Amino acid sequence: MNSSAAIHVISPAEFDPGTAQTPGSERRAAVAPALGIPSAIWGGLFEVLPGARTGIHHHGEQETIAYVLSGTCEIRWGEKGESVARARVGDFIHVPAFLRHMEINPSALEPFRWVVVRSTATSVVVNLPDDTWP
Repeated sequence: MNSSAAIHVISPAEFDPGTAQTPGSERRAAVAPALGIPSAIWGGLFEVLPGARTGIHHHGEQETIAYVLSGTCEIRWGEKGESVARARVGDFIHVPAFLRHMEINPSALEPFRWVVVRSTATSVVVNLPDDTWP
């Protein structure tokens, strides 16, 4: 047992918006080395405002697991964005490493928010050009 290990409680006011971003969304790190928390995984919040969509992106070698806290999200993925799924409150989402995707908020009134956990300590975001998909 490591006697220097400690439990960390991170309040929303302490979340770090300085993490990797994609246009159309906001990520805020809650568990990350930048916050002084030694961890093999990254955790935080992800939000897309009403009527907005993210740019096309992937997360490199990271796998992502997300839990939908609020709202509804349409997720597109694939070589040309041809695959689509909807995620709602209470759903879990798994995004494989290197998978190109984007998130779309179909609501005109409500943002969607996710709790996100990634398989490496630092968030990886590779933003792709808007013309990646037709």
